[in-house]
Amino acid sequence: MNLSIIDILIIVIYMAVLIAIGITYKRKAANSIEDYFLGNRSLPWWLLGLSGMCAWLDMTGTMVITSFLYLMGPRGLYIEIRGGTGLILIFLMLYVGKWHRRSGVITGAEWIRYRFGGGFWGNFARIASAISMVVLFVGVLAYSFKGAGLFMSMFLPFTPFQCAVGMIIITTIYAIEAGFYGVVVADVFQSVCIIFGVIAITIMAVAKMATVENFGNIASSVTGNTDWMTTLPQWHTSMPKGYESYSMLGMVTIFYLIKMVLQGAGSGMDPKYFGARNDRECGLIGFTSGWFLMLRWPLMLGFAILGIFLIKDIFPDQSIIANVTELIKTYTGNISKAQWPDLIASIINHPDKYPKEMFAGLQNLMGADWSRKLSLVSYEGTVDPERIIPAVLLFNIPAGLKGMIIVTFLAAAVSTFNSLINTASGYLTRDIYQGYIRPKAGNRELIYFSYFSGVLLIVLGIVLVYGTESINDIWGWISMGLIGGLSVPLILRLYWWRFNAGGFAIGTMVGITAALAQRYLIPKMTEWEQFLYISSIGFLASLIGTFITKPTDQKTLENFYKTTRPFGFWKPLKHLLTVAQTADVKREHFYDIISLPFAFFWMLTLLLIPMQLLIKSYRGLIYSIPVFVVSLVGLYFFWYRHLGARDIENKKSGDANHENATVTVNS
Repeated sequence: MNLSIIDILIIVIYMAVLIAIGITYKRKAANSIEDYFLGNRSLPWWLLGLSGMCAWLDMTGTMVITSFLYLMGPRGLYIEIRGGTGLILIFLMLYVGKWHRRSGVITGAEWIRYRFGGGFWGNFARIASAISMVVLFVGVLAYSFKGAGLFMSMFLPFTPFQCAVGMIIITTIYAIEAGFYGVVVADVFQSVCIIFGVIAITIMAVAKMATVENFGNIASSVTGNTDWMTTLPQWHTSMPKGYESYSMLGMVTIFYLIKMVLQGAGSGMDPKYFGARNDRECGLIGFTSGWFLMLRWPLMLGFAILGIFLIKDIFPDQSIIANVTELIKTYTGNISKAQWPDLIASIINHPDKYPKEMFAGLQNLMGADWSRKLSLVSYEGTVDPERIIPAVLLFNIPAGLKGMIIVTFLAAAVSTFNSLINTASGYLTRDIYQGYIRPKAGNRELIYFSYFSGVLLIVLGIVLVYGTESINDIWGWISMGLIGGLSVPLILRLYWWRFNAGGFAIGTMVGITAALAQRYLIPKMTEWEQFLYISSIGFLASLIGTFITKPTDQKTLENFYKTTRPFGFWKPLKHLLTVAQTADVKREHFYDIISLPFAFFWMLTLLLIPMQLLIKSYRGLIYSIPVFVVSLVGLYFFWYRHLGARDIENKKSGDANHENATVTVNS
């Protein structure tokens, strides 16, 4: 046990507050399905935006990104364009969020029915959408569980798997009961915890750097990366064993940019945008989330800086780490990388199960306090960068403050858990159970089934987490393999009139099957190979499905186009709009599209500038600040000034469409 009584008390109080929120909002959430999953579409944009930040700021992702910041400095940002930067928020902010809100539906799979209509293929598409989203969210839950277990096992006398299960049980008590209200209200409380952690760790990192003359030399000697202080993109960088695939940084960044654009262009199935009160608030939700998400990066870089000082102190000679790994493997036999964290926890907490000679060797290599250092040893015989955050907390943070910082990360983890559980149980309840099993189910029955769905999702996540090698391993597969398999149908549904339910259903099921098959049959495939191969398979299946099945019913297609008004390949339907409407839509599309580059550079520099300030990279600031200012000015003139221009008309069409969508979906 590496926690004091005061630390444990702080954590217990935090958990008690969450449970109290669940109990408080249980009755309100149970009023209706719309209350449970969308907060009755009554919550203000700033609250949803703050909640959105919490959903993006997860514990596991924070550990992954910190590992890259530890290894390569602020340039780790470019690796996390694959997902951790939250850059798809710019698409939600500018247009895909409002495109989905205009449907008036509750879930993403329900939106598929609104887009493609009924019949065999329409129903198949809706079911395929629900299944694919559930699989995606179970994967993200497993990824979150894995990180939470690795984190808490550094402080508690349990294995990572046992710690993950314990956290899940606590989260389940309030997240399942209180629905969307509980998610949002708890996220406000957790945001306060997160902001406290950001301030505390940033101050500690700045103070620690002030004690040395040249931090860059220390960072380079500890990590082996001579360009650690560099903040601008580079074509190549040195990476340690296990991370060699990221050494071609320029190519990796370009590839992740392409993937991010494709993913962002097909996004939008987020309850926060379905629950927004109007188009204007859809934009403000994403804008608010982006500003708050900026706080994550000085927190993570602060931990990376403190981690570099820590590794310098406890492993002045890192060559011994390889000897430690070899010693453990000699005495414990052939063990997989996925089992390594649980093995290390078992060695520390249950030494009676292992030969005494092994412990003599560990003490000889690492000293008398070998058990505190052992958690930092990776399967490859290097420092495990994914353990930097808990190691800093373990070694450098005093009692009391340690409990507060741990609560910061518990808040990050729990906010992700509850958002995922609420969204995924919505698909199972609304689109599977009510849609096809019990269409006449009453409100109470649906609420109880949503409870059951939440428990089922958690069990599936626990099963998946058990065979995961590392959090970066599963995050790479989710962001490149699984999302690659789903990306093509999600894009085509918004931009091509001829794309139909058959194309969506077949493309989605083939894509997700290919991703799952790759995960279990070819697990060592690189991330770029996963995305290219699996998305290509999904693209081919989508085209075949589109042309071997009938086009979407004309009335359904016309209703979708007139209410959503997307841009793209919709020429056969443009005649449906009046001359005035056509001019209005062209103006809206012009401002949406021209705002994209400004939004991209605004958010990228928004994340980069705090890190440059933290390490005093003034050369990088010379480039970043002008780009940030120009981007913000561009957003003001091309986006913000026109944000509420069509809200009155959209409110009328949205109200009417909500009634039409409800009738269509439930018919």
